[in-house]
Amino acid sequence: MSVPRPGTPGATRSCPHCKATILESASVCPACKHHLRFDSAAAQHAQPAPIVPLKVDGTIRHPADGEPWEYTVVVVVRNGKGEEIRRHVVDVGAMHGGEERGFTLAVEASTVRSPGRRTRH
Repeated sequence: MSVPRPGTPGATRSCPHCKATILESASVCPACKHHLRFDSAAAQHAQPAPIVPLKVDGTIRHPADGEPWEYTVVVVVRNGKGEEIRRHVVDVGAMHGGEERGFTLAVEASTVRSPGRRTRH
């Protein structure tokens, strides 16, 4: 997997607040929701809301009369060939009888304007 050069679509950086790896183009961190910069160009030309091409909601419930469960939430990203690009453990925990956990996985996408390309008036 190649790493995109800074200033190109897909380039990343670290959030100064929570240290999550985020897109360089983000003005709000998707992990901690802190604002990262005031982008005057973005303020003048409001970006469209991101599209969500994949969203999965699910709930698991532990039976009231069972032994405790331990769980691990793992997210795996694969390329078009089915090869694993990234595997990340999001959370771990335990559930006791009658407890419930809800999970949501969402993939957000947005269009990217190439830097340096301007339109004529």
